[in-house]
Amino acid sequence: MFKLVVTYPERREEREVLDRMTTGDEPVARRLFEPERVLRARALVRTIYADDRIKEYVLDLVGATRTPAAAGLGELAPLIEFGASPRAGIFLLRAAKAHALHQGRAYVTPDDIKALALDILRHRVILTYRADAEGVGPDELLRRILEAVQVP
Repeated sequence: MFKLVVTYPERREEREVLDRMTTGDEPVARRLFEPERVLRARALVRTIYADDRIKEYVLDLVGATRTPAAAGLGELAPLIEFGASPRAGIFLLRAAKAHALHQGRAYVTPDDIKALALDILRHRVILTYRADAEGVGPDELLRRILEAVQVP
């Protein structure tokens, strides 16, 4: 669903990991939630309201990764080998609903979509060799799409 960018830890953090994993007892995993609680949370997320304009916005963003010229971004077309699939829109809307719930709202806003768009879409857009040669990565390309696609 997501592709998060995780950087290397700071030296002091890495030392703490090194110490924890090489001295003393083996770390023990503990259960944080019962499976039923997770299932209830998933059901609750599905009840979060997404207006039709939000759904159209998601479709506009995903569509712009496939046919950027239709979004006024013809200059991006040579940089995209394959745009995001329909699953991208599904996961973007699901994640936005969870984000809205986490923010204490029962409805999705465009900011919920924007907050998660890079994490959801960065691995779903396949760039061309030209993009690589020009130093354009998926995050930069997606930021340009987010700036260009009209927000409802």
